[in-house]
Amino acid sequence: MRKLKIAVQKSGRLHDDSMKMLKEVGIAIDNGRDQLKASAKNFPLEVFYLRNGDIPQYLLDGVVDAAIIGENVLVEKGNTISIVEKLGFSSCRVSLAIPKSETYVNIQDLNGKRIATSYPNTVNTFLKKNNLEAQLHIINGSVEIAPNIGLADAIVDIVSSGSTLFKNNLQEVEVLLQSEAVLAVSPKIEKEELAILNKLQFRLQSVLKARKSRYVLLNAPNKNLESIIKILPGMKSPTVLPLAKSGWSSLHSVIDKNDFWEIIDELKKEGAEGILVCPIENMVL
Repeated sequence: MRKLKIAVQKSGRLHDDSMKMLKEVGIAIDNGRDQLKASAKNFPLEVFYLRNGDIPQYLLDGVVDAAIIGENVLVEKGNTISIVEKLGFSSCRVSLAIPKSETYVNIQDLNGKRIATSYPNTVNTFLKKNNLEAQLHIINGSVEIAPNIGLADAIVDIVSSGSTLFKNNLQEVEVLLQSEAVLAVSPKIEKEELAILNKLQFRLQSVLKARKSRYVLLNAPNKNLESIIKILPGMKSPTVLPLAKSGWSSLHSVIDKNDFWEIIDELKKEGAEGILVCPIENMVL
């Protein structure tokens, strides 16, 4: 039986979040301790645990069919590889930072500067786009120390919370790239594996949609149903059921998580009572 070969980061936060996502879409991975490859028990899938920086080449060579990888790594090492789904976790950014003691006015201040980075392709693209020239020092590891030891005037590195920059007396002045985990596909994927990937993507989309939504149940006076339905459109329209209490109905619907409090306030103004809001595990459209 053909299996989809998918790469994930060998260790770290991206690894943990990737495996959690696979579990949420109902895929049970039978992996023992320190294995480099593991099979799913209930889905035609093999997981390869690889170094994050090596994954783009594995995709380009067709060694793996797909990968869950940071968008920043894909942009740096495999920008010809297609992204089929953004996964909404492991968010970070590739940013330029300078010492706090330095004054920064605009990007022209970077002209002729020395920049230490692990992302030379990303930096060169940024410099070319802004007609800048700079001297790059390519470093694999602790980039943040470069200005403190006189190796560079600025750095470009991934930033999540910014705490590492703060500890090294650096200030973030430019964001070159916003990044998150993505599902990427090999240009050499074959038809059979692509069909399996489409099934996996369908499951991922149902989980991602559910994460952004909330299920709402409420009681409402019939005289206000029309105005409340306008507030709660649902996927097509709300479900309306009569209550035992005369003149009242129960409404069931789905709302966007980001609009939650504004919608609740509107519902209360229209006389809604007993409002219950629940998370959704999966949402199949």
